[in-house]
Amino acid sequence: MKLQEEKPSGVSAKDVAELIGLDRSNVSRYLNIMYKERKLIKAEGRPVLYKAMTSAPPTASKRKGKEAYFNSLDKLAGSKQSLSLPIEKAKAAIIYPPKGLHTLLLGETGVGKSLFAEQMYEYAKETGVLGSDAPFIRFNCADYADNPNLLTAHIFGVKKGTYTGADKDKDGLLKQADKGILFLDEVHRLPPQGQEMLFTYIDKGCYRPLGETDKLYYAEVRIIAATTENPSSYLLQTFSRRIPMVILLPNLSERSLSERYSLIDAFIKEESRRVGKSIYINKNVIISLLLYDCPNNIGQLKSDIQLSCAKAFLNYKAAGSSYLIINQCDLPNHVRMGMMNIKEHRKEIDELLSSAQDVLKFSEEDEPPLQLTHENEGIGEDFYSIIEQKIDSLKTIGMEDTDINEILNLDIKSHFQKYIGEISQRFIKDEITNVVDGNVLKAVEEILALAKANLDREYDEKIYFGLSFHLERSIERIRRGEKIYNPKLNFIRINYEEEFLFAMKMAKLIDRRFNIEIPVDEIGYITMFFTADPLKIAKEEMPKVKVVVAMHGRSTASSMAEVVNNLIGAEYVVPIDSPLTMKPESIYKIARDKILELEQGEGVILMVDMGSLTNFGLMIAEETGINVQTVDMVSTLMVLDVARKAMMGYAIDEIMDSLSGRSCDISTKEEKPDKKNIILTVCFTGDGSAKRISDMINKKIGNRNVKAMPISIIDKKSLRERVAEMEKGHNIWAIVGTVEIKMRGIPFISAIDILTPEGDKRLRDIIDEGELYYKMGDSLDEHMIHISGEKIIKDAKNFIMEAEERLETKISKDVKVGMTMHICFLLDNMLSGAITKPFDGLSHFKDRHSSDMDIVKQSLKDIERDYRVSIGDDEIAYIVKLFKENGNTVQ
Repeated sequence: MKLQEEKPSGVSAKDVAELIGLDRSNVSRYLNIMYKERKLIKAEGRPVLYKAMTSAPPTASKRKGKEAYFNSLDKLAGSKQSLSLPIEKAKAAIIYPPKGLHTLLLGETGVGKSLFAEQMYEYAKETGVLGSDAPFIRFNCADYADNPNLLTAHIFGVKKGTYTGADKDKDGLLKQADKGILFLDEVHRLPPQGQEMLFTYIDKGCYRPLGETDKLYYAEVRIIAATTENPSSYLLQTFSRRIPMVILLPNLSERSLSERYSLIDAFIKEESRRVGKSIYINKNVIISLLLYDCPNNIGQLKSDIQLSCAKAFLNYKAAGSSYLIINQCDLPNHVRMGMMNIKEHRKEIDELLSSAQDVLKFSEEDEPPLQLTHENEGIGEDFYSIIEQKIDSLKTIGMEDTDINEILNLDIKSHFQKYIGEISQRFIKDEITNVVDGNVLKAVEEILALAKANLDREYDEKIYFGLSFHLERSIERIRRGEKIYNPKLNFIRINYEEEFLFAMKMAKLIDRRFNIEIPVDEIGYITMFFTADPLKIAKEEMPKVKVVVAMHGRSTASSMAEVVNNLIGAEYVVPIDSPLTMKPESIYKIARDKILELEQGEGVILMVDMGSLTNFGLMIAEETGINVQTVDMVSTLMVLDVARKAMMGYAIDEIMDSLSGRSCDISTKEEKPDKKNIILTVCFTGDGSAKRISDMINKKIGNRNVKAMPISIIDKKSLRERVAEMEKGHNIWAIVGTVEIKMRGIPFISAIDILTPEGDKRLRDIIDEGELYYKMGDSLDEHMIHISGEKIIKDAKNFIMEAEERLETKISKDVKVGMTMHICFLLDNMLSGAITKPFDGLSHFKDRHSSDMDIVKQSLKDIERDYRVSIGDDEIAYIVKLFKENGNTVQ
C-alpha cells in the first residue's frame, strides 16, 4: 500500500520490481495472476498500472463510471465489428431480470466459444449480477459421450447404489455451480436421458440426481451451452425452444484483417510475457499469419503462433542470441502459404501495416486487451522453462547445438500435436464427407475403432482418409463385377498374419453392411491399412497410372502441375516444359526418358496442349511398348480430375473413358455454333470467278473445319467494309482472289497459285494453323482471368503476321503456337499485376538487335493500346529472340 499512497493513479510492474529487488518480468507475471484472482484493479495504457482492490466489485447500481476497469466482453477483439451483435446479446442475457437468460453459443471449432462464455461470466461479476466468488464450472460433454450414464451422473450427481461402484452419494456439476454459471461444451453429445433431465431443470429450476426417485434438488445456475452442430438439427431445435438466447459466433474467415491482427497481437504479447522478453517478428511473418488459410479458427491461430514462438525461443536459447526473433522458417508450412494470398489483399495489408517497420517488436510490457489463455489450454506458463532446462541438460553432456535443436524441435512438435493435430483430424473428417459416401465413412470409423482395440495400435487421419477412399472405390468395383488382383497376397498373408486375420473379420462386416462379397485379393489390400507402416507397403505393392503434362512455353506445364499438385496435396503430376527455342526431337527424348523412368506397369497418361506434342504418346508407345494414352487441349481442371483418379487407383482405360471419348486428334473438334470458319474468294469482275474458285477450294480441302465462301465486290473500299461486317459472324482464315488484297491479320493467296503445288501447300498450312488458333481460343478462355481467349488469340495472330512481314522472316507452326500462348499469358499476367521476368543480358542484346527490337515494339502498339498495357524491353527482347532463333529468312 506504500507505493499506492505515493502513486494514487496506479503502480507499474517496474515500480514494484525496483522496490523489492526482483526481475521486472517475474513481477509482471505475479501482478497478472493477482489481477485474474480479482485482488487487483488494472488500468490499460502504457505502462499498465495496477491498484489494490480495497472493496468488493461494484454492484449493478454502482457500476457506472467503473466500467473502464471492468468490461471483459468489450475487450474481446472485434467487439466493435463482427462481435458487436453477439456481445450485445450476451450482455442482455446476463442482466435480463430477474435471473438472466440461459444461453446457447453456436459456432465452428475454434471460434472462441469457451472464451466468450468465460467473458460472459466475468461480465456478470463485473456488473454485480453474480458475486465475486461465484463459481464458473466448465464441462465438455464429448469427454464422456461413450458412457451416457457417467456423463449424466457428472452433471446431475448420483445416488448411492445406483450402479456398481456408486458406494456413496455424489454431487453433480449443477450443485457445484450453484449461484454461478455452468458451461456445457459440445452439448449435442448429451444422451436423450441427459437432455430431458437438463430441460426439466431449465423449465422448473429443479432436478433429480441419477438414481433419485423421491427428492427434488434446487440450484440457481445459469446455463451457457455451446455446440458446433448445425442449428437446423433436431437436437438444437429442441434446445432453442428451451433456451431463449442463441448467439452465433463468426468464423475467423468472416472477421476483418484488423480483427485478426488484434488476435495475433494479443497472442504474441501473451507469449512475450511468458518468456519474459520482447519478441521481434519479421513483417512477412505477420503477413503470413494474417492471410493463411486457418480452417479451425482462433484455436488453430493461437496454436500456430505458440508453436512458432516455441521454435524461435529454442533457436534463441540454443544459439545464445541476444534477441528473440521469429522468421518465416519458424512458421509451420501451412502458415507460410499465407504469403501466396498477398496479391488479393495487398490494399488491406498496406493500410493495416503502413507504419510498420520490416521487423516488429512485441513487448512483454505491453499488455494485450484480454488475457487469452485458459488454464487447461495452450503451452502453459512453465513451457519455456522446460525448454531451457532441457537445453542446459543436453549441453552438459556435450551435445552440439544443431543436435539439440533437432531433438527439441521434435519435442515441441509432439507437444503441439494434441492441440493442432486433433483440430486437423476433425477438419479432415468434416471435409471428406463432401467426397465419400456417409455410410462408407461410418463403416471406416467402426472398423478403425475395432482395429485399435484388437491390434492395440493408433490410426491417424491419414489412415482414415486413405481407407475411406479405398473402400468406396473397392465397393464400386465389386458391384460392377470387376476382377481385383493382388500380386503380393501371399507375401502380405505370411508377413502380416495378425492384421490379415483381422481384415478377414472386417471383410465380413463390410459384406453384411453393403451386401457384397469381398474377394480374398481385396482383403490383402485392406490388410495394408492395419499394418505398422501401411504407406511403405502401399508404395511398394500398389502401382498406379502416372500422369505427365507437356506443354509449349518456358514454364506453362510446370505452372499447371504446381497448381494441381498443391490441390491434391502430393507431387504426383510430372511437368515437361517445351521451350520454343528447343527442337521437337529434344523434347521427345526428354518425354520418352521421363515416361520410362515413371512407368510402373499401369501405363502413363500424357496430357498436352497441341502441335507436335500430340504425336509423342503414340511414338513413345511404339518405341517402348509402354501403354501411353494422350489427351490434348488440356485445362487445369482436366489435369486435376485425371491426377485425382490416378492417385485413387483407377485403371488407365477407366480414366480415359471418364473423359467422354476425347480424342488427341486435333482436327476432330466440332465447329463452334456461333462463328463459322471461312476462306473468302473474291473477284471484282462479277463474272462468277469467285464462285468457281470457292468450289475448287472446297473440293481440295474436303471435310475440314472451314469452307470457302465467294463474294463479289465493286472496289477495294467496299471489300474492307464487307470483311469487317463478315468478321462479326465468321472467322476469316484467308482471302483468295485474282487481284492482290492486303487486309491486316488475314493472309492472301493468289487464285493462280492455288493451282500450283506450292500454293496448295500454303493453303493447307493456313488451314492447319487456323484450326490451331481456333482451338487455342476455346481452351485459353478457361485460363484467362482478365481477357477473352478468342480475342487475344486473334490479336496475337495479327501481331505475328505483321512482325513476320516486317522482320522478313517466317516461323514454324509450333513456334507460332508457343509464341501466341506466351503473349496471351503475358498480357493476362500484366493485367493481374505480375512482375515481368528479367531478360538475361538485356543491354548487350539490345545493342546487337536494336532495329529488330524497334520493329517488334512497333508491331505491338495495337495490342498495348487495346489492352492498356506497356510491354517492357525484357519481354520484347524475348519475342525478338524467338523470331531470330526459329525464323527462316524470306527470299
